[in-house]
Amino acid sequence: MTVKRVLIIDDEDDIREVAQTSLEIMGGWNVFTAASSHEGITMAEAEQPDAILLDVMLPDMDGPATFQKLQANPTTAQIPVILLTAKAQASDQRYFADLGVMAVLTKPFDPVTLADQVAEALAWNV
Repeated sequence: MTVKRVLIIDDEDDIREVAQTSLEIMGGWNVFTAASSHEGITMAEAEQPDAILLDVMLPDMDGPATFQKLQANPTTAQIPVILLTAKAQASDQRYFADLGVMAVLTKPFDPVTLADQVAEALAWNV
């Protein structure tokens, strides 16, 4: 079985670090990170991860716009995306789900269960 590769795109250093550590330890996955949408798109093209965890609120381009750019690019269109958001209102959740992302996980997340949540959303065995 090959080790899953996950890209985290989030502008908050502490969120990236906690999520990366959690997914590496609890999921056993290779995790790499990007601090901006543009950096994330470039890394997604180059690295071809098995999944992307994408923050909704980013300073250079928001998560939904970043997701649309990833979907429009034939090199990254097949990569499943999970949104990370602090916006927990039902209307926001419906909007995000309607985009076509695999799942929406709310912040703050539990580092102990994050890998299980990602695996469940993507139907991966942990």
